Amino acid sequence: MPQPNISLQNRITTLIALSSILFISAFTFIQLNNQLSNINRFNTYQANLSSSLIKNNLEAILNQPLEEESAKEQYLYLELEKFLESKIISNALIFDLNGNIAASTKDRANKISFRDLLQFERLKEMPPEKWLVSEIDQKHRQLLIYIGLRQTQNPSLVYAAKVIFPLASLQEALLQVYKPVALATIIVILANILLGYLISKIVIGPIRVLNQVTKIIAAGDLSIRTKISTQDELQELGNTFNYMAKELAKMKERAENANPLTKLPGNIVIHEEIDRRIQNNSKFVVIYCDLDNFKAFNDKYGIAKGDLAIKLTSELFKDSAKTNGNSDDFVGHEGGDDFILITTPQKAESVANFITTEFDKRIRSLYSQEDIAQGHIIAHARDGSIKEFPIMTISLAGVTNEKHPISSYAEVTNIAAELKKKAKAVEGSIFVLDQRAAETDGL
Repeated sequence: MPQPNISLQNRITTLIALSSILFISAFTFIQLNNQLSNINRFNTYQANLSSSLIKNNLEAILNQPLEEESAKEQYLYLELEKFLESKIISNALIFDLNGNIAASTKDRANKISFRDLLQFERLKEMPPEKWLVSEIDQKHRQLLIYIGLRQTQNPSLVYAAKVIFPLASLQEALLQVYKPVALATIIVILANILLGYLISKIVIGPIRVLNQVTKIIAAGDLSIRTKISTQDELQELGNTFNYMAKELAKMKERAENANPLTKLPGNIVIHEEIDRRIQNNSKFVVIYCDLDNFKAFNDKYGIAKGDLAIKLTSELFKDSAKTNGNSDDFVGHEGGDDFILITTPQKAESVANFITTEFDKRIRSLYSQEDIAQGHIIAHARDGSIKEFPIMTISLAGVTNEKHPISSYAEVTNIAAELKKKAKAVEGSIFVLDQRAAETDGL
């Protein structure tokens, strides 16, 4: 028998591993997103506070009484550098109404971008107490805050500062979440080890036992049984398997006991079937069969023709049980021309009448036309003399417990022996049924 390419345990292990990977990946993704959101919220809050500080400091410089504009721009630059060095911001620049850059930490261009001009226009449309516009640059992971600056002597918007704050990076978030992710990974690995052990013990173990027992039964040992105590479908499967093995043993015993010619159950199974019905207090009729003049027929026509007569009788018994009896009627073959049929009292007459009628019709096909024409055959009798023997007939004796209790198989056979003598004393095919009402009554 070819072995499977992948064992069930490997399949389950692979499934658990894939599920674990998906779980850890999803957990990591959720943790990263949450951590990025938390860092960004903190950075945004920090940026808003820093923006107020930057605004105050820059406006203080703009309001200093400096005669030269270049000196003022230098102070603005130095102030921005302080914030840059403190790592509060990552970049900043200050520009005027015309878009000229007055101070910048990194970008030394003379003009600002069109995007910055649009934000400057937004600032001008806002009231002075709300001169602040924020924007997130997802591409560069930055928070852009535009701050309106004014001088004391000029309440209108004079300058604007563009301050850039860093948002949370993936690397920064990973540093924050690696510990919970590592802890979750360890927990999942330990849980998988425990789960794998439980599955191996509860599921794979019983399946392996069933597989081994199946191989033993396939090798011919039908006495083996399995014991699975899982209190679930696996235990039910084990019980069903044991029942199957038990029934296979019975089938094997019946097959070994079956008559090789007719394949019908033999003496042992017949005995068991009658005992079973007695123990179950079932009402039954056991119909015994005896072929009249069979030995003379067998002597004249030979064993092959005798076997045909046996097979014909077998088919009649089976056909009658099927068409006239019950679904659980039993047909057996004790050997030679001795057959039995077990049915119920209500079906006994119809079953027996079918057998006697059909036997008389079909048995004639086994004789020669000459013997049929003369109505008998000439053969040797048991004492060696030559005699005339009529065409075969069938005698049926019915033993029943309908009116008379029967307690054993031996009692059935004893009554049947008496009834068969009575039936064979009558010429032609006949069915004699036990009519006794009590043990002391006659047949």
